[in-house]
Amino acid sequence: MTLKNFIKKRRDSVWYVKEPENLSQEAIVEAVLNYGDFDDVKKLFSILGVRKTAMIFRKQTQRERINYDPKIAHYFNLYFKKHAR
Repeated sequence: MTLKNFIKKRRDSVWYVKEPENLSQEAIVEAVLNYGDFDDVKKLFSILGVRKTAMIFRKQTQRERINYDPKIAHYFNLYFKKHAR
């Protein structure tokens, strides 16, 4: 399954977008980590890999303004420190 097909099937994570298949990898990672369930996150990891997902997440969270819920950002910060060195 490709990332585009994955997000197309999970429109509830990106309800605010008319055509989710046109989203960038960064936007899909942000939406799934913020709004997806555990199975969505596991599927995202199987498509992109934990390291690539962590790289995108870290790049996004180093900006001054981030769109992650603070609890979500903290959780995945700890998760990626342990599982994606």
